[in-house]
Amino acid sequence: MKKSFITIIRLAVGWHFLYEGLTKLISENWSAEAYLNNTFGTFSGFYHWLASSPAMLQIVDFCNIWGLILIGLALSVGLVIRWASLSGVLLLALYYFAYPPFGTSMPVGDGNYYIVDKNFIEAIVLLFFVFSSKKGYALQNIFTFADVKRFFTSKKKEKTQSNEVKGRREVLKNLVSLPVLGALGWGAGRTFKWYGLDGLSGATIQLNKLNLNELTGELPKGIIKNHEISRLIMGGNLIGGWAHARDLIYAESLFKAYNTEKKIFDTLILCEQAGINAMNIGYVTMPLLVKYKKITGSKLNVTVQVALDKKNDDIYDNVTRAIDSGMDMIQLQGNQCDWLCRDGDFEKVATFMDRIRSQGFPAGLGAHTIDSFILCEEQGIIPDFYMKTMHHDRYWSAHPRENRQAFEVDGKKYLDHNMFHDNCFCPFPDRTVEFVSSTKVPVIGFKVLAAGAIHPKDGFKWAFENGADFICVGMFDFQVVADVNICIDTLAGLHRRTRAWYG
Repeated sequence: MKKSFITIIRLAVGWHFLYEGLTKLISENWSAEAYLNNTFGTFSGFYHWLASSPAMLQIVDFCNIWGLILIGLALSVGLVIRWASLSGVLLLALYYFAYPPFGTSMPVGDGNYYIVDKNFIEAIVLLFFVFSSKKGYALQNIFTFADVKRFFTSKKKEKTQSNEVKGRREVLKNLVSLPVLGALGWGAGRTFKWYGLDGLSGATIQLNKLNLNELTGELPKGIIKNHEISRLIMGGNLIGGWAHARDLIYAESLFKAYNTEKKIFDTLILCEQAGINAMNIGYVTMPLLVKYKKITGSKLNVTVQVALDKKNDDIYDNVTRAIDSGMDMIQLQGNQCDWLCRDGDFEKVATFMDRIRSQGFPAGLGAHTIDSFILCEEQGIIPDFYMKTMHHDRYWSAHPRENRQAFEVDGKKYLDHNMFHDNCFCPFPDRTVEFVSSTKVPVIGFKVLAAGAIHPKDGFKWAFENGADFICVGMFDFQVVADVNICIDTLAGLHRRTRAWYG
């Protein structure tokens, strides 16, 4: 292997270490606390211990920052390469096992892989420099290269001009990393001046979100059939890209661009770490959750929404696929239930319930219009749980009550602001509260924030006080811990709830 190629590899890894260290050094109030506290899985106890006290954390931060800088600098210029490489391997091993790409954890770096990730590959590269005699062009060669040493120290007359030229060339080659490092530093400095800090590794980035160690308590749980699930359930709309953003036509594309597969997996891991152990998803999102659970070994309780296969007029297809995919609970999707009830096709609703229950799964009914549940109850169709939109209408974009119609939450949009336009998902909140207060079936309230029109402190309180046993809320990653805290505080301070807890 040519020395020039080896030099490029060593310099690239060295610059990565050096830059990671420098970004941490100049980042205001940087700390590895969040990185350590958010670890999850087999080795998390060790990393939590490292962040267990301010004194310990200060030592960890110092060693992390200056370890990266010194290792990176040594590799870049080519000094004590073997020892720097060995130190780099040990540091990368700490990063690797903090979020190992196997078992019950997932990495937060550049991707989600099995066994092999960026840290693993970089450690293998450094092991080459630990055990190989080939180090490329490096400053340390200046002090060991025989011809150059003789060139500077020997006074023997037999030294020829060709040897002098050879020595000079080798000196210049071994100094090649200095101008390259200088150019990289100059470019990074200009980038920082223009755009600010751009270090984005999992241990570097500073997000505007609460950390897991800022949780105010443990999220309470309830039971539906034999499933113990958290009172706060993760919703699937933000992950699926269903923004319900009224006339903001770009919002769905924005949601999808933000919630990449990696971001979704990271968000779900964060949810589980924060105490959210259940999720409700649309049918089309099911393969993604199957993959997530398979890769991470997650025990997340997943409720999937099913509907009639219109193309083949098949009642059983969605249910069968949900069961085969390992879902935990199955629910008739809200619009589907509304449409069937609106059209008086209660036989299909009953068939859905019977099919789900016959396979040993809890069967749920979803709806936006409370008339659906009232009509089903009159027909003797009682599910194992209700999934009902539950929010008040005291927000600006809610259209006037006198213009609301049953079964209008069906995707249609009107240009008239006084008519429904994807803005009011619980059109008759008083009737909803009346029904919920009388039923003895567990109720999961969803759309409790009216798709972002109501603050969580307000929406959570209204839903729980008016009878919801659980609430289902779509959350971005930076909202998870804050929403869990709000839910914990809300449940601890309920005073006006009159309905017994069912679930």
